[in-house]
Amino acid sequence: MTQTRVARRIRASPAAVYRALVDADAVAAWRVPDGMSAVVHEFDARAGGRFRVSLTYESADRLGKTAAATDTYHGRFVELVPDERVVEELEFETADPAFAGAMRVTTTLAGADGGTDVAMLHQGVPPGVSPQDNELGTRMALDKLAALVESRSASAIT
Repeated sequence: MTQTRVARRIRASPAAVYRALVDADAVAAWRVPDGMSAVVHEFDARAGGRFRVSLTYESADRLGKTAAATDTYHGRFVELVPDERVVEELEFETADPAFAGAMRVTTTLAGADGGTDVAMLHQGVPPGVSPQDNELGTRMALDKLAALVESRSASAIT
């Protein structure tokens, strides 16, 4: 089973980061690699709650896993521990067996000097997704998460 792990320190409290993990609008803003846009179709942030998200390439010549230039995935929240952890199971909506199968994403938050250490562990990454691409996309998303919550935290202070 292929897995990837990406970590980053974010200059915001664990509570601020957690809120961005369980808010549909925030997820649409940050949980998307560069060069793509996100649409959250369904999002019920509670244990057992379901979600469905589409990521669409800005460049129409890119091939998506679901359709034309789009990757759509759906899943459920397995566990939510406020300010500490979010565990999700998700899978791409695809006819291509190379991208099929459930993947578990565990996001952990730990208070750290000056903010929060955020780690995202992807387990069961489908064979059609290269670990390098998964890590790069996750790094891009965590950079956007940092920009989002750090700007909110800064504006809350002023």
